[in-house]
Amino acid sequence: MTLPSWLERGLADLFPNAADHRNQTLSARLAAAQQANRPLRVKLGIDPTANSIHLGHTILYRKLRAFQDAGHTAVVIIGDFTARIGDPTGKSATRPQLSVQEVAENARTYLEQLRPILDFVTPGRLEIQRNSTWLAKLDLPQVIGLLGTATVGQMLAKEDFANRYGRGAPIALHEFLYPLLQGYDSVMVKADVELGGTDQKFNVAMGRDLQRHFGQPPQFGLLMPILTGIDGVQKMSKSLGNTIGLQEDPLSTYSKLEKVADAVVDDYITLLTDLDPAAVPED
Repeated sequence: MTLPSWLERGLADLFPNAADHRNQTLSARLAAAQQANRPLRVKLGIDPTANSIHLGHTILYRKLRAFQDAGHTAVVIIGDFTARIGDPTGKSATRPQLSVQEVAENARTYLEQLRPILDFVTPGRLEIQRNSTWLAKLDLPQVIGLLGTATVGQMLAKEDFANRYGRGAPIALHEFLYPLLQGYDSVMVKADVELGGTDQKFNVAMGRDLQRHFGQPPQFGLLMPILTGIDGVQKMSKSLGNTIGLQEDPLSTYSKLEKVADAVVDDYITLLTDLDPAAVPED
């Protein structure tokens, strides 16, 4: 059984891509959900560590919208708790911690920017959760229990931690908690699928492990590419000055898109539009 074309478009990685421990692939789970008239619960976590969204972020939101349009439930988790820790993925140093007020304001602006992308109207198509709802209630025995599901060796196998450890850079103990807390989010919302960038595989896999630990069917990880910036060289990042923000004025957006490197134009078409790259004129 093959995946539908809307799901395969732009997909970088799907795991497991063979039958899982219940002898089920994502295609089979999709078919079973349709037969049972039960939409899949598709999780996407958003840590509001900044107040603006750029085109690179929209790749995941567009895929989430595709699941909505296919009849499934988008479960958007606002990481108002985890944002105060900061995802260590891709970071060479410990992130500074944000205040409760900063996180709340960032979350508000994020949701406003998501309204043109996601279906906020159709009943049953969208849940918005804040992970402080459950994470802030964890007591010390529960936190110790979570820590007991993983090993230091597993954490140091994560590339970012391994690099920092190898060069003697400090790793704060609370950073080891982040993948476990993201994984626990999957348990709390009973996710069938988790969306993430290719840099999130470790964290998404942690969710699978924790769901097994808590007796749930493990989620499928569906990973999308990291968008290259308009320079055509490095990933799109505000700190690198190669982004196109959703809140930029049309003239600025147009002028920046004109400068996109030829080598990545097909990626932009595939990941940011519904157009067929082969049908787009080259000049």
